[in-house]
Amino acid sequence: MTDTTPFEAAAFRRLLQHLNVERRDVQNIDLMILAGFCRNCLSDWYREAAEAAGTPMTKDQARETVYGMPFAEWKAKHQAEATPEQLAAFAAAQKLHG
Repeated sequence: MTDTTPFEAAAFRRLLQHLNVERRDVQNIDLMILAGFCRNCLSDWYREAAEAAGTPMTKDQARETVYGMPFAEWKAKHQAEATPEQLAAFAAAQKLHG
């Protein structure tokens, strides 16, 4: 049986490249509205996987891995304040899928 781990890792790196370089304009709230996950979710999943494999990791370390820089820096550079429309759409999505 083929070990798919290298393919999965490459796909994860490509997703991060896409979200953090090619589509920095896509806000986390938009990802949450449309897909039910965001960059923060990815960092939580990454940290959980690391810890399950016996590698302790802080939330900040995981976020830096996913964002490619400290979260506060990424947020200051790329994250806009959520609009009332985004907040309403998020609340509706939470009711529908939450």
